[in-house]
Amino acid sequence: MSQNIQEDLVHIRSMMERSSRFISLSGLSGVFAGVFALLGAGYAAFLFESNEMSYFDGLEKVYSVDLIYKLIVVGIVILVLALLSGFLFTFKKSKKNNLPIWTSTTKVMLLQLSIPLAVGGVFCLALIYHGLFAFLAPATLLFYGLALVNAGKYTYSDIQYLGYFQLFLGCVSLFFLGYGLIFWTLGFGILHIVYGTIMFKKYR
Repeated sequence: MSQNIQEDLVHIRSMMERSSRFISLSGLSGVFAGVFALLGAGYAAFLFESNEMSYFDGLEKVYSVDLIYKLIVVGIVILVLALLSGFLFTFKKSKKNNLPIWTSTTKVMLLQLSIPLAVGGVFCLALIYHGLFAFLAPATLLFYGLALVNAGKYTYSDIQYLGYFQLFLGCVSLFFLGYGLIFWTLGFGILHIVYGTIMFKKYR
C-alpha cells in the first residue's frame, strides 16, 4: 500500500512539473551554442590579426567601420546558429518524450527570456552608436545572465545557475575593459558547453 502511495506521489509530482515547467529544453543545444561561440571568437581573433591588431597587447584600439561590421555579422551568425540548433534539439527531445513544445509555460518562459534580451539589444546598439565598444562584452554577458535567471523560474533550475555565472563574468569583465573577447569566450563558449553537457547527462 505504501509503495503504491509513493508511486502515485511521484506521478503527481511529475505531472505538476510538466505543467509548470518547460522540460523539453535539450542540453545539446547549449553544447552546440558553446561550440558556435568558440568558433566565432576564433574568427574574431583572426579578424583582429588580419587587421594588424594584437588583441592582447593592452593598448587602446581604434576599430575601423569595416571591422565593426564584420564583427557584428559574426555575432548575428552565431546567434542564428545557436537559435536554430536550440530549436532543433528541443523539438527532437519533446517529440521523443511525447511532450508539447508550445504551451502556456513556454510562452511565459520566452517572455521572461526575451524582455532582458530585447532591452540588452537596444543598450548594445546604443553602445555601438556612441563608439563604446569596450562595454559590449560586459553588457551582453550581464543582460544574457539576467535573461537566464528570469527564464530559469519556468524551466530547469540549472539555467538560473548558468545565469548567475554569466552575471559574475559580466561584472568582472567591467574591470578588465579591452579583454571582452576572453570573457565572452568563457561565458558564451566554455560555460555553455559545460552546462549543456551537465544538463544532457542529467535530464536525458
